[in-house]
Amino acid sequence: MSYRHWPVFPAPKAEGRACLRALAAAALLAGALQAGSSLAAEPAHGAASASATAKPPAKAASKPAEAEAGSKSPADQLREAVSGGVAPKRLTLVVNGKEKKYITVPPRGPVENAAQPEPAQTAAGPASDNSRHGAARPPPSSRAAARARAAAMAGHETNAHGTDPHWGYEGDTGPQAWGKLKPDFSLCAVGKRQSPINIEDNTTLQGPAEPLQFHYQASGASVVNNGHTIQVDMLGENFITVRGSNYKLVQMHFHHPSEERVNFKSFAMVAHLVHKSADGQLAVVAVLLEPGAANPVINTVWTYMPLDAGDRVRMPAELLDPSGLLPQDQRYYQFLGSLTTPPCTEGVLWMVLKTPSAISREQIKLFSQLFPNNARPVQPLNNRPVREAQ
Repeated sequence: MSYRHWPVFPAPKAEGRACLRALAAAALLAGALQAGSSLAAEPAHGAASASATAKPPAKAASKPAEAEAGSKSPADQLREAVSGGVAPKRLTLVVNGKEKKYITVPPRGPVENAAQPEPAQTAAGPASDNSRHGAARPPPSSRAAARARAAAMAGHETNAHGTDPHWGYEGDTGPQAWGKLKPDFSLCAVGKRQSPINIEDNTTLQGPAEPLQFHYQASGASVVNNGHTIQVDMLGENFITVRGSNYKLVQMHFHHPSEERVNFKSFAMVAHLVHKSADGQLAVVAVLLEPGAANPVINTVWTYMPLDAGDRVRMPAELLDPSGLLPQDQRYYQFLGSLTTPPCTEGVLWMVLKTPSAISREQIKLFSQLFPNNARPVQPLNNRPVREAQ
């Protein structure tokens, strides 16, 4: 049926007009496909501007509509206007270059709803977009927000790294340049209590010290690849007690090789367990890792390890017990230091466990393939006292 034989309908009621316009649009589509027609899209009189996919009409009536519409076919333009438009459009149908008809295609929804807000994120972070675990990948805007949140936790406390310049572990943005990348990073260059350090037994303050009290339990967590390391954001009530205060376990992350050295010896890896007290004081427990038997905690974390920077994977509830990462001998070295990543904030209480825990060579290899070197070099001690708990 061509447009010449369309039936004449009485004036429809307001609630039926949208339906009739859609029927008319479908009929026009059929006629356009049969007659080799061209379509030009333009905003309806008094309506908001059309979306970027609908171009304005040609200035000259004889100019083909395709020249203004780009590479899209007439049928595609009409389908897009009917199914995906965000504002009313008046469509011009040109048949054999002679006759014209106009229809107004109704929008799919209100113009003001064209830009939808991003879905709210939970405190634990965005849902996983790692296809290995069956979750849908979020839109690019959500992934950008996830990367910003991940970068904010790249150090040992929450920092707004989403707006920070890029930093890394080699080249022009490596550790030697951190202090020059941004004024807020200046402590990385001029600080006097920076971490990590080399610990020498013959210069430590040896003697009795209060034991570290670990209060860890099976908890939920999420694993994020923040571009600098693999980080585990902890849920649940896990904390340590030291110096008369409780410090809640916030997150743990890994470095290859170890950042800390003992008597100038480096270790295969190190796990940093980051805690925070109610008044905001940070306390980090460093667990040195040496080749040996496979570590069950590492195995759990690696199982849910995301491969792309900014990706996050949620673990099932009560799957991860961080106490499985600790050695039986929990004596430690204690000193005041800093974050080992920009902005290198000082005033962090460090406790490096003297006895390493075991990790298999296969577990080391898997991490090192993603992060061949994400360790900051040791920093000057600057006459800081280091306590060695006996």
